[in-house]
Amino acid sequence: MSEKPRPVTSAESDSLPSTDFKTGLSSQEAALRIAQFGLNELEQVRPESIWSILLRQVNSIIVWILAVAAIVSFFLGDNLEGFAVIAVILINALTGFILEYNARQSMEALRKLDTTPARVLRDGKIKEVPSDQLTLGDVLILEAGDLIPADALILEENQLTIDESALTGESVPSQKSTDASPEDAPLGDRHNRLFKGTAITNGNGKAIVTQIGQATELGKIASMVSEAKRSATPLEAKLDALGKVLIWVTLGMATLFLIVGFLRGQEIKQLIETAVALAIAAIPEGMSVVATVALAYGMLRLAKKKVIVKRLSAVETLGGTNVIFTDKTGTLTQNKIEVQALRATGNDFTVRVHTDKAGAPLLDVTSGEPTLIHSPELEILARIGALVNNAQLDSKKSDRKEMGDPVEIALLLYARAAGIDLHKLHREYHRQAEQAFSSDTRLMATLHQVGSEYFIGVKGAVEEVSALCHWDNQQDRDKELEISERMAADGLRTLAFAYRQTDTKPGEDFTHDEKLTYAGLIGFLDPPRKEVTKSLNACHKAGIKVIMVTGDHPATSLKIAKQVGLVEEDELLVLTGKDLESFDFSSANDQKKMMECHVFARVNPAQKLDMIDFYQKQGDIVGMTGDGVNDAPALKKSDIGIAMGLRGTAVAAEAADMVLKDDSFASIVHAIEQGRVIFENIRKFIVFLLSCNMSEIFVVTFAGFLNVGSPLLPLQILFINIITDVFPALALGVGKDNKNLMKSEPRDPKQPILQAADWRRIVFYALVMTASVLGVYWYAIDQLGFSPEEGNTVTFYALSLAQLLHVFNMYSGKLHFFNNEITRNKFIWMALTLCIAIMLVTYYTPFFRQILSLQLLDVQALELILVAGIAPVLVTQTVRLFFPIK
Repeated sequence: MSEKPRPVTSAESDSLPSTDFKTGLSSQEAALRIAQFGLNELEQVRPESIWSILLRQVNSIIVWILAVAAIVSFFLGDNLEGFAVIAVILINALTGFILEYNARQSMEALRKLDTTPARVLRDGKIKEVPSDQLTLGDVLILEAGDLIPADALILEENQLTIDESALTGESVPSQKSTDASPEDAPLGDRHNRLFKGTAITNGNGKAIVTQIGQATELGKIASMVSEAKRSATPLEAKLDALGKVLIWVTLGMATLFLIVGFLRGQEIKQLIETAVALAIAAIPEGMSVVATVALAYGMLRLAKKKVIVKRLSAVETLGGTNVIFTDKTGTLTQNKIEVQALRATGNDFTVRVHTDKAGAPLLDVTSGEPTLIHSPELEILARIGALVNNAQLDSKKSDRKEMGDPVEIALLLYARAAGIDLHKLHREYHRQAEQAFSSDTRLMATLHQVGSEYFIGVKGAVEEVSALCHWDNQQDRDKELEISERMAADGLRTLAFAYRQTDTKPGEDFTHDEKLTYAGLIGFLDPPRKEVTKSLNACHKAGIKVIMVTGDHPATSLKIAKQVGLVEEDELLVLTGKDLESFDFSSANDQKKMMECHVFARVNPAQKLDMIDFYQKQGDIVGMTGDGVNDAPALKKSDIGIAMGLRGTAVAAEAADMVLKDDSFASIVHAIEQGRVIFENIRKFIVFLLSCNMSEIFVVTFAGFLNVGSPLLPLQILFINIITDVFPALALGVGKDNKNLMKSEPRDPKQPILQAADWRRIVFYALVMTASVLGVYWYAIDQLGFSPEEGNTVTFYALSLAQLLHVFNMYSGKLHFFNNEITRNKFIWMALTLCIAIMLVTYYTPFFRQILSLQLLDVQALELILVAGIAPVLVTQTVRLFFPIK
């Protein structure tokens, strides 16, 4: 494989033979340069291997503890226990592996942009070559519809406009010219440069290749995508931290038990077996599986709302997000240009051009006098916009096809909405001549014959167009210039329009034959998406800070931010990429500006990474939405990357953690709500599992300290953990009935998954169940004369029932015991029914009784089991009456 492309130094550039722009490179010289600088392709990044995904599933402290317990069981000859523990480890690993297998690729989508051929001048002829065979100095032949195959310098251009939205975030295509741009200009302002991966929307031209492959701007972004490191998600980190707590609890209890037993002179083998039992009791074997299933179930619920989650823990991460960086173009806006403001004969209008259900264009007046919207002056303005136009608009009202510059398409849609029949207009107005737009004249003009008369239409920059018009006084022209500047400050792109009707055929320079009549101004804007405002309000209520980060113009960005309600109407603060270049992120003053600003404009991909890093260092969980190639590195760097599926690039979708198939910002709110529900469910079932496991530890430990025998065997503990604990925990994990979570602030990301109050509840629940179970164990042995084996059986079933009924203690807040999210959860009742059925099978089937060392019991023993199972619930609910849970 050829050496990967690299930037060309000035010395190397000077040493290269100059390219003849008329003949291009020779085939021999092109081959030499390809050998020297490499192919024009992006560096291929090796995807995450299957073994790496599998290894991640077993690389956790909890799994390690279980593995040690299995090894000790085999060493002591308890093969059944050892295989049972290994089975738990394998089931958990396989579940996580299957659900994450589809998330291995992040760079292949970038390579898909390299598949298009390119037309170049070679040996004096236009040739079509694979894009990877382009090299430095090649002369590109460019036409509308082409993808730019490499970074290049423009040599010639004719009305050349480029859609750079995927790279820069700008909705409006960039008008290109041969005039030199400042070296430090942002990408969107380098008007004499072309960039790999962008598309030509109009015009044609020639350009000379200046950078290829990884050295292009697209290649630099690809490098940032591969280099951006994704740290462990908050849920992964918190479960790992919880695992560390559990390992210390396990080691502490087992060591203490061994020391006490050794001092008492107990048999070493029995002590080790009991220590293994403690280890198994301390580890909630089902926690990882339940967390995985809870997240997977959340994924399925989100998929129904057209949110595709690629990584399991991403669901919970979004629920904990307290900062969202959102792109403007295509995310907050519709990524299309519409006419939004009109000015003619001193009347100003704010309008909205849209279509009805049948596809017919409509024109709504949102400000201005509605009765004047169809005045002759505005009809002329719409007519000029339709005539001085090279775009095409299918006449069908449905399945509309649009071709050409987006601004010109917007003018055609406005003309049609204003009642102009475009086909009739073009039949009556025969185009005779055209003066194409150029960076020198900054206007476009067309000459039309209408019967025996001639009509001249002009559109362009207000300074140039107004200079060609007749004015009664200079003050009138100055006023139009001032209004145009005011519209631009409001984020609108403005065009001025003028015309002249004459009986005599104008000359070749028909715009300068006589003074024109000024028709008015039209302002254009990429309109906001309808649902965004409501979604942003929901984010604000949920305590989530939303920040716009875009490569677009500052005024345009602020305008959109105000329209969607991201900032207040009197907000003036906008920070640009140049502002960030001079920022000292260690400065308190600059940090304050960063925290106060909600709109960042003219920001490049590297600066997006810096901003995300800044907020992450503040302890925030950062989400990033986007749809363009320029968003890919930030999508990967953020804690949760959210790509737009319809308008978004494949690059962004592959770099993200989740994809919105309907491109709806409202779907983010659904995902946030689902994430919060899942985290609450996970916290709830962890409290349930740990209180159950801690009750097992207390039962074994207290019995050992009191020297009253072994009320539970290791295999019995493992059975309880896997069966009677896991199924109710699974039911808790898939609950969805909690409407108040989106009315509260996001949880503090620095806080552990369980707080002090949760641990107090866990200990309390465990002590109550332990007291109840050990009480009936003592009563059965000491008062009723049960054998140790019968007492063991009573303890096994009593603890199983107590833990099953303990699920009803998990409801939140001050809800009623008989009507809450637990009793309304159908999966809870299904889990209880299943577990009770399994317990009956273990009791009435000799095979299972033998494996679990169980005995048949009389009615009196069954009554003790019922008492031990129900008593903890009654005690807990009595305490909650006096000390309610918040």
